[in-house]
Amino acid sequence: MAEVDRQEVDNALNQTSKELAQRFDFKGTGASIRWSGEDILIEANSEERVEAALDVLKTRMVKRKLSQKALDVGEVKPGSSGIYRLEISLVNGIPKDKAKEMVKLIKASKLKVTPSMQDEQIRVSAKSRDALQEVQALLRNNDQDLPLRFTNYK
Repeated sequence: MAEVDRQEVDNALNQTSKELAQRFDFKGTGASIRWSGEDILIEANSEERVEAALDVLKTRMVKRKLSQKALDVGEVKPGSSGIYRLEISLVNGIPKDKAKEMVKLIKASKLKVTPSMQDEQIRVSAKSRDALQEVQALLRNNDQDLPLRFTNYK
């Protein structure tokens, strides 16, 4: 699966918000970070402060062991009254083309597993856990630019 724990992202977002409120270099910049529906919204009075707030968020995510690949960062856009905005969406699911590549890679590895695509995830079944762990290692080593999450050993 390519998804991220939303509760952990929320915790990182709250920590970032507290840090923006306390740090001296963010005083008077109007810097804020918050949820905007399913997306994260960063606002500040300059493009540099928006980028700095994004760096703080990324740092907090790393400390919470969240992949930065989960963030789909947009462009910084000037808004009304001199406020700059940045919208960040969270990656959820594996795109069809990436899923096909991953299944092809698993099949080419000649491991005794059977991969199948289901909606926005890939299901791999095998008789032994060792084979499943080899598939995990294979996918981690072949960087897919996705925050891969492996679940449910049965």
